[in-house]
Amino acid sequence: MRIGILGAGGMADALGTQWVRAGHEVLVSGRDPAKARALAARIGFGAYAGSWAEAAGFGEVVLLAVRAHAVPEVLAAAGDLTGRTLIDCTNAVVPGAFTLATAGGPGTAERIARQRPGAHVVKAFNLNHVDIWRMRPPAFGGAPLGVPVCGDDPAALALARTLITDIGCTPVDGGPLERAGLLEATAAFVIGVWAGGADVRGMFPPADPGRLPDAAPQTAPGSR
Repeated sequence: MRIGILGAGGMADALGTQWVRAGHEVLVSGRDPAKARALAARIGFGAYAGSWAEAAGFGEVVLLAVRAHAVPEVLAAAGDLTGRTLIDCTNAVVPGAFTLATAGGPGTAERIARQRPGAHVVKAFNLNHVDIWRMRPPAFGGAPLGVPVCGDDPAALALARTLITDIGCTPVDGGPLERAGLLEATAAFVIGVWAGGADVRGMFPPADPGRLPDAAPQTAPGSR
């Protein structure tokens, strides 16, 4: 698969490297062309560098991996994205407050869909720190990392799921794009909890408690 990446920072590096290792081609772009070229060279064979517009037109999938405040400017520079699957991994989080900068209105992914109505926007890869995406594979306790995905177009969702599976993770159906704002709010909340030094894993037990290794036998209500 050919993947254009709007951005030349940590997420572009981590995910671009993983996808090239999986056999895909990527074209990275950034505000600083020299930085984009250096990133492509670091990723190695299968990675190229170009302008915002060249990345947008490179393949069937485009990853948006820039800071949230730069999204409108970058999308304007990228040009036509009609028919492209546009994966948004950004988080519009207010520094220090760990609230959404988009509070009171549509979330980032929905804003992008309104700005580029011809693109098939998918929200994914926004819940974890960049270092998690560098893991080979991202797995914990022998279980692959689940990656929530929100979107409306079946073909775009299928492409996103393929890219998730190709780095050793498991796609998780997050529902339509109108639910992406909930995913973005979850990211803001979790980042704040992490910043406070807590381990969020204990907050999300398995749906079936019996799957826990040390799960106690279940008793019927009122049996004690």
